[in-house]
Amino acid sequence: MQQARVRVAVYVTRTGPEGRELLVFDHRDQPEAGTQVPAGGVDAGELLTEAALREIKEETGMAGVTLGAALAVQQRPHPHTGQPRITVFFHAETTESRDSWPHTVRSRDGDQDNGLAFRCYFIPVGAAAELLVDGQGEFVHLTEHGAISPTGNQTDGSSRPS
Repeated sequence: MQQARVRVAVYVTRTGPEGRELLVFDHRDQPEAGTQVPAGGVDAGELLTEAALREIKEETGMAGVTLGAALAVQQRPHPHTGQPRITVFFHAETTESRDSWPHTVRSRDGDQDNGLAFRCYFIPVGAAAELLVDGQGEFVHLTEHGAISPTGNQTDGSSRPS
């Protein structure tokens, strides 16, 4: 039996002029990849909270995000390979003022995402469930009521729980 790959996905929200908004991104050079939230694998020995903050930073360039508690766990196979996956979904909040920005991934040596170009932007939380690919919208409704219970973790380097 094949071991499941453990992953994290993060719903980063803010309060916008029209209410709760969710950070998403599209691949500039791979539009077929669809609209996504920051997500990816957990490295050996890495805490789930550390992985969540790393994915936000790597895929959007954002810092100063406040990470909340885990919201839900999803178990489903990878849509292309069929490999088993377990994804832990987190909620995070930001005061990011940009509505849209480009970001190029600059990650560790050998990382397959290094050099990918994304367009990051915010959408209304209510529109996300239908827009997000690969089942990423399944739990987004859990963020609609605003404030999170912070874990004390932020992307500014203080990612170890206090």
